[in-house]
Amino acid sequence: MSVFIGIVGILLLLGVCYLLSNDKKNINFKAIVVLFVVQLAVTLIMFKTTFGNTIVEAISNGVSHVLMYGHEGIRFILGDLVPADGSIFFFNVLLLIIFTSTLLSILTYIRILPIAIKYIGGGLARITGLSKVVTFNSVNSIFFGQSEAFLAIKSHLDKMNRNKLFVVSTVAMASVSASIMGAYMTMIPPQYVLVAMLLNALSGLIITTFMAPTKEVEEEVINIKDATNSKSLFEAISAGALDGGKIALIVAAMLVAYVGLIALVDGLLVSLIGLSFTQILGYIFSPIALIMGVPSNEITTAGTIMGTKLATNEFVAMLEFQPLIPELSAKTVAIVSSFLVSFANFSSIGIISGSIQALNGEKAKIVATFGLKMLLAATFVSILTATVVGLFV
Repeated sequence: MSVFIGIVGILLLLGVCYLLSNDKKNINFKAIVVLFVVQLAVTLIMFKTTFGNTIVEAISNGVSHVLMYGHEGIRFILGDLVPADGSIFFFNVLLLIIFTSTLLSILTYIRILPIAIKYIGGGLARITGLSKVVTFNSVNSIFFGQSEAFLAIKSHLDKMNRNKLFVVSTVAMASVSASIMGAYMTMIPPQYVLVAMLLNALSGLIITTFMAPTKEVEEEVINIKDATNSKSLFEAISAGALDGGKIALIVAAMLVAYVGLIALVDGLLVSLIGLSFTQILGYIFSPIALIMGVPSNEITTAGTIMGTKLATNEFVAMLEFQPLIPELSAKTVAIVSSFLVSFANFSSIGIISGSIQALNGEKAKIVATFGLKMLLAATFVSILTATVVGLFV
């Protein structure tokens, strides 16, 4: 029954996207069908085949093993500050971002990631008929955050029309950075982090192809040299470490602010109306959780976490979700975990606009005009990804 509800939920979601389209006549339905088939195939292989399960497990174990080396750096700096049997979120989770960001910077400098992204994105463009820049940006966003993703396509920004700007901005918001993948894996099941990162790239293209159709442009040429500004390997290492440190501090600051504010608002609302802010979010998002395939007895809990993520950020929601995981069904854990793996929240509107502003002031003015629609579309991406995952769990 939950599978049937999930299918109905996907059809309703795509129907809404069609209604919100600003160019219904030019929607590339072939691309949408191809992307959706690829999405289903990837999810089926990852969750329902021995080969896929082995690959997911190998990648998860590999990432965990690599992160162990990152802990060596943390222990060198902190010594015995953190007890062996204890855990402090900033030290055990956030500082790992520095290590993973450094690895990502190295792989970018030596051109391994840019070349892979270029050819995977080019393959998507060929089979879908979508713009090469759009598909490249979608694959690029699997690995790089909202700010970094635009660097590789900065030379194309001048030629982008409103629809193409909407697509690249929405896909960037709907993704996450591989530099914080390890941090996510310490809070929610690793397999859902991996699948959501992949599916978000496809879901982003599906949703935005409905809402803001774009056309392939023959003269588009991707230059992978735009992916990094580093002039040497050691500069790449330093840049990656510094970027990771900035991200860790920013996330820590946002967590202090948002967790404290939620507690404050909860206290005020409970004293006034007997309901907390998180409870209200749960009731608002319950219908959405239901059509995504969450069991009816868990929709309020799932809705609370989903609403918290939209109102604050994914880290706050993951911290609230983590202790609930043992008490929830496998399907709810899969759906909610997959939903949380994205940057789609209100604060990201400013981050996207600021990132474009740093590269092209004129285009930033256009991006600022569709901020809320971009957030809505990015949230639709998370809903689609999570619902597809729920069909196979």
